[in-house]
Order: sequence, then structure tokens, then C-alpha cells
Amino acid sequence: ASGKIDLPRMREGGLDAEFFAAFVGQGPLTPEAYAKAKDSALRAVEAVRKMTEDYSTVIGLAVDPQGARRLKREGKLTAFIGLENGYPIGRDTALVKFFHDRGVRYITLCHSSDNDICDSSTDRRNPEDKGLSAFGREVVAECNRLGMIIDISHASEKSFYDVLAASRAPIIASHSSARAVCDNPRNLTDDQLRALARNGGVVQICFLGAYVKTPPVIPEREKAMKELEAKYGSVRDIRDSAVRMKAMAERDAINQKFPQVRPTVKDLVDHIDHVKKVVGVDFVGIGTDFDGGGGVVDCDDVSGMIHVTEELVRRGYTDREIAKIWAGNFFRVFQKVIDLAGK
Repeated sequence: ASGKIDLPRMREGGLDAEFFAAFVGQGPLTPEAYAKAKDSALRAVEAVRKMTEDYSTVIGLAVDPQGARRLKREGKLTAFIGLENGYPIGRDTALVKFFHDRGVRYITLCHSSDNDICDSSTDRRNPEDKGLSAFGREVVAECNRLGMIIDISHASEKSFYDVLAASRAPIIASHSSARAVCDNPRNLTDDQLRALARNGGVVQICFLGAYVKTPPVIPEREKAMKELEAKYGSVRDIRDSAVRMKAMAERDAINQKFPQVRPTVKDLVDHIDHVKKVVGVDFVGIGTDFDGGGGVVDCDDVSGMIHVTEELVRRGYTDREIAKIWAGNFFRVFQKVIDLAGK
């Protein structure tokens, strides 16, 4: 398996339940592109549903915490479905219900670019942070009405505060770390952590290296990478596959000659410690971003998750605290979002 998640490794790592993210990259804000994004998201959602049907003796689909607990009692794994990027909603709030009806239980409002719902933390094309749009506020209200969890990972700072002001329900940051520990725009500042805690939400620490620890600068590596960029431009944009393969091979050679120091489980748990120190253990969880680039030394795929627990135990976390970090805090938010929808 090329990915970081499969059912045998979920068992090996002791992971009972997880969100499978139906991810759609950001594209143009046009009706044709919206229709394509919706189809693409739907295919990803259906693939998760199909997996739970094809392997029904091993894993089931759940849409609430009770469902996951029931599956655990039956000795099965649990799949939840999230929609990463609100782009497939287009400009039609009815699509929130469309995806909810198909089992989706959270929507990450944006990804690495601004969209019609809100601005992203990493969109450099427009330096102005416009936050949550008027349409975005309608999407938030519809999520609250249906019991769809709102996820602000990837959202800009203004979007984050706008969503907190607009939402009746607690929100999540499904895969974000602490900016005080690693200064990256994708991470949350201490002020954001405090605001999230006041909202009753949860921040789930992300395993993506660049968000866990800023790597030390290796001058020879920087120079070689700059030369590579000058020679080929951005590797992702190379159309000719033979040329792209050659560029990637040269990049791999640089990586081998001047390896980047990768963050470890200890570096990751530093983020959990920090959130605990700033707002308490009730507002922190874990959101690996496996298969979205996540992975640290000793926990590079789902089979290594036990090492995170071992490090928490080493640092004196109690069983009760560890249970909150792995699921309790998230399930509290999930249940509250469902309960408020009925009101």
C-alpha cells in the first residue's frame, strides 16, 4: 500500500475510528467548475461508503458518536466522512444537505486558496484577508441547522474569528497545530486557541512536518533546490512527464544528499503540551492528515499511532486525559453540534 492508512494498519495502530476526507482541490469559481467539484467530492464520498459495504465485517460507516461506539462493541472499525474544502458546495447552500444526506459530517470551509465561503490562511495572490463572506455565513447557518461540524483548518485568521462569531455550535480545527511551537500560517495562535476554547471547540494537532517543527536551514540544500527551480520551474507545473520524472529524480537526489531533519513524535506532543498549558486538556485532539502529507518519525502511518500514546504516558498524562485527546474532546463537540441542530 502506498498510502498511510489501510484497515490492517488501523488495527495495528489501535485506531478504532477515523474521518476519511473527501478532498477536492480549489479550482475556478464558475458554474462548470462547481459541477465538476461536486461530482469529484461525491465520487470520494461514495468510495468510502463502498469500502464500508465491501468490508462490512471489518468496518462500518457512522454518522455520530453512538454509531462509532456501537461498531466498537461489535469489534469493528469506524469510518466517518468529512468534506475537505467547501468548494464543492459552489454557491448553493442546498448542497450542504445533499452531502449531509450522504453521510458527510464535517466541512472544512476552504483549502489552500480563497473560495466563495471564506479566505484561506495560505492564499498569497490576494494579500487582503476578507474573512467569511455573506454566502459563507449562510453556509455556517445551514451547517448549524443540520448538525454538520464546521472545520476551520486552512481558514485565515479573519475567517476563523468570523466563523466563531457566526456559529451557534462549537467548531473544530481538524488538522492544525500551535503557532507558538511552530510559526506557520496554518497553525493557530494562542489567542485563537483561547477563542476556540471559549467556543467549546477542539484543535486537532496535525502531523504534517512543516506544521510540527520549522526545519533548520541547510545552506547547501537551499542552494541546490534554488538551482533546481531555476532549471525546471515548479516541478508540479511540468507538463511533459519525462521531464517531470527527471526533475523529481534530481529533487530526490538533493533530498538524499542533504536530508531534511524530520520532526518526531516528541515534537508533535510538544504541541499537545502547549495547548494543554494555554487552554487545558479539554480542547486538544489529534488530526493526522495522513495521506495529505502527514507523518513524523515513529508515527509515519496509522500503525505507529501507539507511539503518540506512549509519549503522552511518559509525560505523565493520565488515562482520562489521553482518552479525551484521542476521542473524548472531539466526540463532545460532535455530540453538541448534533444536539444544537435539533433546537
